[in-house]
Amino acid sequence: MNPTSLSTATQSRKADHIRICLEEDVQFHQTTNGLEKYRFTHCCLPELNLDEIDISTTFLGKHLGAPLLISSMTGGTEQAGIINHRLAEVAQHHKIAMGVGSQRVAVEKPQVADTFAVRKYAPDILLFANLGAVQLNYSYGLDECLRIIDILEADALILHLNPLQECIQPRGDKNFKGLLDKISKLCSQLTVPVIAKEVGNGICASMAEKLITAGVKAIDVAGAGGTSWAKVESERAENALQRRLGKTFADWGLPTAECITSIRAIAPDVPLIASGGLRHGLDVAKALALGADIAGLAMPFLQAAALGEAAVHDLAEVLIAEMITVLFCTGNTTLEQLKCSKSLQPIK
Repeated sequence: MNPTSLSTATQSRKADHIRICLEEDVQFHQTTNGLEKYRFTHCCLPELNLDEIDISTTFLGKHLGAPLLISSMTGGTEQAGIINHRLAEVAQHHKIAMGVGSQRVAVEKPQVADTFAVRKYAPDILLFANLGAVQLNYSYGLDECLRIIDILEADALILHLNPLQECIQPRGDKNFKGLLDKISKLCSQLTVPVIAKEVGNGICASMAEKLITAGVKAIDVAGAGGTSWAKVESERAENALQRRLGKTFADWGLPTAECITSIRAIAPDVPLIASGGLRHGLDVAKALALGADIAGLAMPFLQAAALGEAAVHDLAEVLIAEMITVLFCTGNTTLEQLKCSKSLQPIK
């Protein structure tokens, strides 16, 4: 496939992904994020003033007004550019982090780079560039990574890991051999931190340990329980085999809660992002209490951004209010106190 055809195909895939996520049932049905297995101990007399509760934090050296990440979603089309603009404006207002979708299309087709370039709308936020790690086996290297970081003026680079999605995706990139060494080399060459992220099937503790040893500075577990990219790609299938694979593996993966606790047990200090099926501030608070540093949401922000910037503002405000309510009703003033309080317990 020539470069022009490749970029057109990538751009078409981006449009398909937005449409399918907004219009089709592509959520996990059997596997959950695992957070429903935990419950906070209610404090009937918190002895706190709710107005004094502080949910600000620091991640990768940057201050956040709340421990939230607008997870990587999109870019490369006109609609995607509008969505990213709306998300960035809200991220700036609330001082929360944001990632963009895979920027491979911006390398293949530089004229769409502006659909990712949100720094002009969000000068102060923690902002993540994004590329599929597998592209390091398909002629991508330091130069391409520097280019996508420069497009965003990004604070860090996400390398996303998506073997299942590539298995099902029409013309997916399936050569993952030798990637760990290439990730290690890239980590040693870049001046910004590298974040390893799954896309909804989870990162286990042993794999996280290898990635950290390779030089990755943070892990985004992106566990099972939310959007199933096996289902998404099944909706895009060009033949019966791809459709069947998507359905068979629709609920494949490690629950988000399990990923958080297992990685935190072997890497107590690594910056850890919880994502995968988080749908409200109570989920976020549970993920933080289990050991995550910040929490990412994608589908709720995509649905809100499709409606307009006001809907994104409303979503961010309710997520923050839900987190503050958890702290108040568990008798904690800060996120650190919440983590140390042991007020989240497994349901027996």
